[in-house]
Amino acid sequence: MDNYKESEKKEEQGVHTHVLEDGTVIQHSHTHTHENTKAVLNRLSRAIGHLESVKRMVEDGRDCSEVLVQLSAVKSALNNTGKIILQDHIKNCLVDAVQTGDMQEIEELNKAIDQFMK
Repeated sequence: MDNYKESEKKEEQGVHTHVLEDGTVIQHSHTHTHENTKAVLNRLSRAIGHLESVKRMVEDGRDCSEVLVQLSAVKSALNNTGKIILQDHIKNCLVDAVQTGDMQEIEELNKAIDQFMK
């Protein structure tokens, strides 16, 4: 029972377990901070503000071409933010996953990249 409670507590803290093909057990957490977290949060706040401005443009009946140009700027800001997150993830998480043989982490990154690129 104590092992179950400890496992539950670790899950609440974002710690999870991977069992490799050779039986090696790896525990790690995805609740961590990267070096660019503050920059990412600032960029997201700016993009949200910019998107709110675009919404007001639509509400005010502004020219469609102006709205499309501004939407393009928001998309670019979000894509650039995603690139920073991806770079941080590769630098801080993927290297560890490769060193420990955590193929599940690598597969999850591939899925996330596929989704991001759509």
